[in-house]
Amino acid sequence: MHHGEIIHQYENKLNKIINYENLSRGIIIFSIGLFKKVFIADNLSVIVAQGFDGGITLNFIEAWITSLSYTFQLYFDFCGYTDMAIGIALMFNIMLPINFNSPYKSLNIQDFWRRWHMTLSRFLRDYIYIPLGGSKNGYITQLLSVIVTFLIGGIWHGAGWNFIIWGLLHGCSLSLYLMWTKFNFRLNSFVSWFLTFNFLNITWVFFRSESLENAFSILQSMIGLNIIIFPEYFRYIIPSESFNNLIFSDVFENLNTDKSIIFYILILLLGVLFLKNSNELQKCYLKKKHIILASTLFVFSILNLHKVTEFLYYNF
Repeated sequence: MHHGEIIHQYENKLNKIINYENLSRGIIIFSIGLFKKVFIADNLSVIVAQGFDGGITLNFIEAWITSLSYTFQLYFDFCGYTDMAIGIALMFNIMLPINFNSPYKSLNIQDFWRRWHMTLSRFLRDYIYIPLGGSKNGYITQLLSVIVTFLIGGIWHGAGWNFIIWGLLHGCSLSLYLMWTKFNFRLNSFVSWFLTFNFLNITWVFFRSESLENAFSILQSMIGLNIIIFPEYFRYIIPSESFNNLIFSDVFENLNTDKSIIFYILILLLGVLFLKNSNELQKCYLKKKHIILASTLFVFSILNLHKVTEFLYYNF
């Protein structure tokens, strides 16, 4: 945060008086964040660890399940962390800035970085992108500034080739998007979302992998270069001679899960696309249903506190 956003709130004497509406809203936002972390993110962490850290070659479906599980684990873990911080601060009448605004609804990569980790995006813009020249010193300077900014953003997350590649991929994709918009090209909204979401899902593989070898192995499986396994009932739909590496058997031979994970991920996807986010709920007029929702989520979260896990972003 910028100090100008927070210092005056500490000095405001009115903020030292209990505000029961802020207290109620803070508890609701905190409960939502706790549920995101404990019930959603931590339950996905087991699959993510098996897929990324197991040193195994995943089949086609397993690779996609692994990458999507991490895509949602990272979001709900970090967004949950942010909600908990915002909720606790609000209980003490301190307003923290929004950090996530439904980023997986984004229709392009620029829109994504306006919605994801918004305080970091602002920091990179103010202290790296603008000093490098930004959009004030010509089109080429703008494109180079974007690439360098994201390269530095990647290195900030960790000194490894995987973070460098992740940063470069995002920097280059945003530069390409700026060139795309310069020629006033347009895509269908669904196509735009689909391409953006899958780009994010693929680049998160580099972000999570311990090594480039591990990242490329998962990506190879995701595009079908390694073994492809479909359930037996697909035998009558897909001819086995269509792919040389296609077999029909039990899909989840390396991950300790079953086909229910597919429905779980689908529900999470629909949730992030169509449900109100915590920022929107915070602005709603408080009703009894919000109290019931918060109480239910809090109880579910407490019942799932059976293991100790740290927040993913503590690694960076």
